[in-house]
Amino acid sequence: MATRGGAVHVATTKRVYKGKTYVTHLLRRSIRKGKTVTHETLGNLSHLPNHLIDLIKRSLKGETFVPATDAFRITRSLPHGHVEAVLKMIRKLGLDDLVASEPSQRRNLVIAMIAERLVFPSSKLANTRHWHDTTLAEELDVADADEDQLYDAMDWLLERQAAIEKKLAKRHLTDGALVLYDVTSSYYEGKTCPLARFGHDRDGKTGLPIIVYGALTDADGRPVAVQVFPGNTGDPKTVPDQVETLTKRFGLSRVVLVGDRGMLTQTQIDVLKKHPGLGWISALRSGSIRRLLADGHLVRTDLEAEHLAEITAPEFPGERLVACYNPQLAEQRRQKRQDLLAATQAELEALAASVARRSDRPETAAEIGVRAGKIINHYKMAKHFTLTIRDGSVGWARKQDAINNEELLDGIYVIRTSEPAERLTAADGVRSYKRLALVEQAFRCLKGIDLLVRPIHHRLADRVRAHILLCLLAYYVEWHLRQVWEPLLFEDEELTVDRQRRDPVTPARASESARRKKKTHATPGGLPVQSFRTLMAHLGTRCRNTCLVSAAPNETPFRQVTEADALQAEALRLIAL
Repeated sequence: MATRGGAVHVATTKRVYKGKTYVTHLLRRSIRKGKTVTHETLGNLSHLPNHLIDLIKRSLKGETFVPATDAFRITRSLPHGHVEAVLKMIRKLGLDDLVASEPSQRRNLVIAMIAERLVFPSSKLANTRHWHDTTLAEELDVADADEDQLYDAMDWLLERQAAIEKKLAKRHLTDGALVLYDVTSSYYEGKTCPLARFGHDRDGKTGLPIIVYGALTDADGRPVAVQVFPGNTGDPKTVPDQVETLTKRFGLSRVVLVGDRGMLTQTQIDVLKKHPGLGWISALRSGSIRRLLADGHLVRTDLEAEHLAEITAPEFPGERLVACYNPQLAEQRRQKRQDLLAATQAELEALAASVARRSDRPETAAEIGVRAGKIINHYKMAKHFTLTIRDGSVGWARKQDAINNEELLDGIYVIRTSEPAERLTAADGVRSYKRLALVEQAFRCLKGIDLLVRPIHHRLADRVRAHILLCLLAYYVEWHLRQVWEPLLFEDEELTVDRQRRDPVTPARASESARRKKKTHATPGGLPVQSFRTLMAHLGTRCRNTCLVSAAPNETPFRQVTEADALQAEALRLIAL
């Protein structure tokens, strides 16, 4: 009788015993003897994992398998997650339509520069290099752009600034709204830009010219408009332009402008008073507070007991004055003054000892005066010391009366406003003034590691203006990202509500949820809490991979995005809400 070997296969059987199902996988070979087919068991595969048994079955049926690393190749990986997040927010905000209602290559370049400012802030030439190392160039179809095209797009954007700001104002400002305004400066690298002048440098870059710019925001710190000025422009001189912006360009018939005491001087307040629909909130300078104390309109002992009191004074007709006393601030200033006085006196004592040791050729009074002047000016304590300088000797004494008079102002500040009590309570007036911290936060983001508005290299004045506008629009996107990402960031999620109801004078306290985040470094859901920059960096680890099938190298490559981890998925989900 002839015998023929048959195919090897996997036979699966199921058996139910006492309500439980048992599955058996046997490796068998079929053998035909004439008309009879028998099965030879080669082994029991039941102990193997199901996926491995499935592979054996498919292999025995003729499928061919190769290692995954040999099946396809990843030819390129581009960081994608941070680009995806930024562009999602830009589109959610309708920022592309805000820049221009009609699609164009210039609009794509502007959006790309705004997004790049958040992903990797750098020069325009560096933009054209770096966005090839992310998916940004592909997403916005700007891969072929060079720096000249970017400069052209910046010029085009600047022409549209007035229209863009008007749209932002329509979104975020209404009649009767609170508007925050503040000014800062950034240093300039070079000597060719006519805006770059020497002035009040806030960056500490001695010897470099600066450029001044002021930002208007809504009550929550959301940027609405920006204006650039020559570096030697004083803060108060920028106010009339903002009045024109609010009243004429934005067409607001009723608005309350909040500015600090250094900007809304008496001269500028007189300008504001010429516009009946334009209210204002500011603060008094120390000289005015000292006169209120001297004239008896402000009594320190009463204020120390109440912490907040509304007063009037003939010197400020038609205004409301809200005096505040912060005991913690008073102690801080007192302690700082004592430390500076002690440090100045120690250096004067060292100077006196040095002068006394010069017995061979005593120093002249002029020489000693130069050295003493550097000491008392170093700590800004010249107003509190009287120096007696002669050839070969130096003496000093504290001006105790001047020190005592300055101590009277410790912890005291006075808010001034044109708003009547029926529209603005005294407490809300103080809270509104403190909202200027939101503009300062915008400047910190612009200057810090987030957006890097400086150093500024552009030679043309209009290019500098366009650069500042780009940075402001990038902060507009960042502001909204920070809002939706509050649960993932070291941000106080209850701060917006707390600002409206907390004590206007005492130092702010973080909410319980914010303190918990800072203590545990984790969200209630167990995700690691981030800073804005580290979250952006983590999103950037999610890549778009270009893959090629090894068995068919002439086939079209396919793309696959790295699966989002829990943190990345939550960040994208929050944007979509």
